[in-house]
This record gives sequence, structure tokens and C-alpha cells, in this order.
Amino acid sequence: MGGKMSRTKGAQGEREWAKWLTSKGFEAKRGCQHAGGTDSPDVAGGIPGTHCEVKRVEKLNLYSAMAQAVKDSGGEKIPYVAHRRNREQWLVTVRAEELLAFAELITGALDGIRRYEPEESSDE
Repeated sequence: MGGKMSRTKGAQGEREWAKWLTSKGFEAKRGCQHAGGTDSPDVAGGIPGTHCEVKRVEKLNLYSAMAQAVKDSGGEKIPYVAHRRNREQWLVTVRAEELLAFAELITGALDGIRRYEPEESSDE
């Protein structure tokens, strides 16, 4: 897939991830896309203190996606990649060195809102 169809799928993925975050108690929406970077994230809002790179592709170069998230985070936020293939669940990748800080941000943001409940598998 290339060109316009790829961009459309990417935009759809960004909306899906924002909707998923919203369903978990975070305020999130698709960001303004123009040049990448801290001022134009794939998803605006979301997990406070993080920068998300969303990839909705069948074959993902995860290291390249993470490098993009790191670059676009500006060194000020914890970068992560939310990604999924067709008919698969969302996965989240974060660098191991930032895993505990990432978990603390999530826990702090949701403290008192809800407890963890495993969700059913979806085949979107």
C-alpha cells in the first residue's frame, strides 16, 4: 500500500488510538499533522508526559518507528510507539530504560479513576 491509501490508513490508526486512550480515561485526539515534532504529535493529549508515534501497518520497522518517536519527543517526554496490524490488537512499545517511568506516568494519571481490567480481544 502506498501514497494516499497509506496516509488514510495512518490517519485512521491515529483516530483509533486516540479513541482507545479516551475509552481508558485519557483526553486524546488526533494531532495536527504537518511536519512531525513536538508541536505536531500523532495523538494530542493522551498519557501526560509521553509522546506517541502511531503506526497502523502490516510490516513495521519498530526501531525506525521508535527513532522517530524519540526524535519527535524533543527529549522532553517519554516516547512510545502504539502499533497494530489488520485484525490484531494494539501493542505498545517503550524503551526498557523508560518502562518504569512510563508505568508511573500511567498509574499517576489514572490513580483513583479505575483499576486494571483485562479487555476482551478485538478483531478490528
